[in-house]
Amino acid sequence: MKILLFGASGHIGGAIAGELLSRGHSVTGVTRTGDIAVNGHEGLTVVAGDATSADTVAELSAQGYDAVASAVGPKLGVDDDHKIIVGTANALIEGLTRSGVRRVVVLGGAGSLEVAPGVKVIDNPNFPAVWKQNALAQSEALGLYRQADTLDWTFISPAAQIEPGERTGAYRVGGEQLLVDAEGKSRISIEDYAVAFADVLERGDAVQSRITVAY
Repeated sequence: MKILLFGASGHIGGAIAGELLSRGHSVTGVTRTGDIAVNGHEGLTVVAGDATSADTVAELSAQGYDAVASAVGPKLGVDDDHKIIVGTANALIEGLTRSGVRRVVVLGGAGSLEVAPGVKVIDNPNFPAVWKQNALAQSEALGLYRQADTLDWTFISPAAQIEPGERTGAYRVGGEQLLVDAEGKSRISIEDYAVAFADVLERGDAVQSRITVAY
C-alpha cells in the first residue's frame, strides 16, 4: 500500500511508520518541518506540511495514495496546542473529501472511552488536568469523524496508559469501553499500538467506527 502519514515525527507516529515500512508498504511522512532524518527510518519519504490545512491535505493526498493515516497530537505543556487535534480532523475531512481518498485511520484518545454506561474516562474527578484539554479535543474530533460520511475512517483509541515498550504483536480489540487487564490496568506499548494500527490499515476493517486496543 502507498500510505500518507501525518504526524510521523512523534513517538507514536514514528512507531507506526516503522511498522508499516517493515511490512513493505510505501510511506510518506508529513511533518511540520519536513526533516528528512525523522526517526531514522530507512525508506521513509518525508515532506513538510501543515496537518491543519485542508489545502495541504487535499494536495498531498491526491498524489496516488491508497490510504491516509494520522498520528498528529499536541505537545504536552504547549499552550493551546490541543487545538491541533480538532484542526487536523477538520482538515482531513475536508481535504480528503476533495481529493477523493476515502480511507483514513486516526490516532485517537482514551478519554472518551466509557468505564461504565454513560460514564467516560474523562469524567473521573482524578483525571489528570494536564491531559484534560487534549481529551476533550479528541472527543470533539471523534464527533466530527462520525459525521463524515464521505470517508471510510477508523478512530483507534489506545489504552489509558501507552508508553514505549516491547513489540509482542499481541493485543485485544474493543469498542466504546475502556479495556483493562486482569489487574485492572489499561495499558499497551507504543510498539503494539503501531502493530494494531497497521493491521487495521491492511485489513481495511472497522470502517466508520471507533475501536480501542489494549492488552
